[in-house]
Amino acid sequence: MEQAEIQEKIFAYSTKMKGKKKLKEKDIIKAIMAETEEDKATVKTALSEMINVGKLRYSYGGGASSVDIPSEEYL
Repeated sequence: MEQAEIQEKIFAYSTKMKGKKKLKEKDIIKAIMAETEEDKATVKTALSEMINVGKLRYSYGGGASSVDIPSEEYL
């Protein structure tokens, strides 16, 4: 599976979970691994690329880090 396809699935999963639960990096990786049967390194690389370009971002609050979709004012 191509990186772009994996990234689309990551973004769709993040969108679906937005407002329901603060997602940790491992939550996203586990969900996408189960859905696509890709290995951990491949999914993690796709997730890292999305964070690097600003499609997703790390946030920190309450003693825990999470991954979320940046708001419009962040962009």
